[in-house]
Amino acid sequence: MGRFVYVECLVRAPMDALWELTQAPGQHQRWDLRFSEIDYLPRADGEPQWFRYAVRLLPGLVITGAGVTAGDRLDPDDRTSALRFASAHPLSPIRSGSGYWRYVQTSDGVRFLTRYGYRPGWGKAVDLVFRPLIGWATAWSFDRLRLWLETGRTPERSLWQALAEVCVRVLVAATAVALAPPAAAVLVAALAVLLPPLPGTPAARRCLRHPTSRSTSRPPDRQAATAPLPELETR
Repeated sequence: MGRFVYVECLVRAPMDALWELTQAPGQHQRWDLRFSEIDYLPRADGEPQWFRYAVRLLPGLVITGAGVTAGDRLDPDDRTSALRFASAHPLSPIRSGSGYWRYVQTSDGVRFLTRYGYRPGWGKAVDLVFRPLIGWATAWSFDRLRLWLETGRTPERSLWQALAEVCVRVLVAATAVALAPPAAAVLVAALAVLLPPLPGTPAARRCLRHPTSRSTSRPPDRQAATAPLPELETR
């Protein structure tokens, strides 16, 4: 399945609040840049939870897929939610994959982390570009979620703030290039790109992108981790 994507952030909020915003589909799709829609399917008692997801790339172009997840809440201070997913859509950059979310209570807050791998849908060459993008989108979304829980700033407001900040940076850089001497223009353009985002703007750079020695996780829930992919792809 190739290299894994890993993202971790520290969320200074109650464990139950973080669990709710990540496990409820209606809330999850609000903060996660990787999905446009997530819907749970009916399930019987004792069965893992199946879901459908959609990603709207362009108006009229929607990529759909299906997955299964199972949340482990036996330990209130160390929870794991495992998932397995797949898409049969011909334009999907991800054909199938699996991973988990882990929630670890610490004295400073909740360590919220994910680790997942996938089989590329567009081939290995395209995945050299796509994999860093999906890793960045995961980290940006985690920080967006963190801001929601820590400051009350909604995901929608965070998105508009991020877009506004990008526009301001582009405008400043373009103005400098057009009006300032070359040396000054280069300096201003570099600052516009390299200065960290405002504290209230989501930023992927605030998240860990590689596991540390303390990031070893328990095995994810076997019901989700062993769900057959052919069944996932046809649901």
